[in-house]
Amino acid sequence: MRGPLKFIAALLIAAVSLVTYWCNRQENEFTGETQYVDMTVEQEIALGLQAAPEMASQYGGLHPDKEAAAEVNAIGQKLVNSTGVTETPYKFDFHLLADEQTVNAFALPGGQVFITAGLLKKLSSEAQLAGVLGHEIGHVVARHSAEQLAKAKLTQGLSGAAAIATYDPDNPASRTGAVAAAMIGKLMTMRFGREDELESDRLAVRLTGEAGYDPRAMIEVMRILEEASGGARGPEFAQTHPNPGNRIAEIEQAIAKEYPNGLPEGLIQ
Repeated sequence: MRGPLKFIAALLIAAVSLVTYWCNRQENEFTGETQYVDMTVEQEIALGLQAAPEMASQYGGLHPDKEAAAEVNAIGQKLVNSTGVTETPYKFDFHLLADEQTVNAFALPGGQVFITAGLLKKLSSEAQLAGVLGHEIGHVVARHSAEQLAKAKLTQGLSGAAAIATYDPDNPASRTGAVAAAMIGKLMTMRFGREDELESDRLAVRLTGEAGYDPRAMIEVMRILEEASGGARGPEFAQTHPNPGNRIAEIEQAIAKEYPNGLPEGLIQ
């Protein structure tokens, strides 16, 4: 593709990508935010259920300790049933994964939440576990996976358009433009991911407090994660997750905003 044709094709691809993204606008009833997503809640739930077995298998499957697994699920369900999450259409299940080495927790779209045994054994209180699960619930109700998919489609379309516009088969140096466009798209996606993590932290402060847990336990979780990382994280702009140490300040601000008169007494530690 040469001359004006490649620029026309690039403009068309970019235009279709932008129009498709901006037309899929919905309001999230839980967060009150306007979002751009191109799938229904039912599709999110189905996607999460479909992906759950494969994701679990990557961490050695489910943990054989039924008692520990039941505790994880009980705390997760308490967070759901004691808060406004119970009014959402999502169906939550909380799973303990067998992996004893990996320190991780994640949520699939629709309400499938996982925590590894490696992370669970580092937690020292019920409130800390509630903070981890509350964070993952936040990802689900904020529809972060659906947002990420929509944004990924947009950045892929724009990166593809840029690659077409800058590539010249007779000039190998023009490939640099295509590589740069792909890198920009990747960094944009990472930036979205960090913003999602911080929003989930704020939602976890709200959910844990409403369920009777001390949200300050999340600060302890961040310190645990920072210690587990060993400090070898590299530049934050190239990370999907914010540095745990930097998240502490955000959590403290969220607690102060949620409880301007101080935390109530009797919260579960």
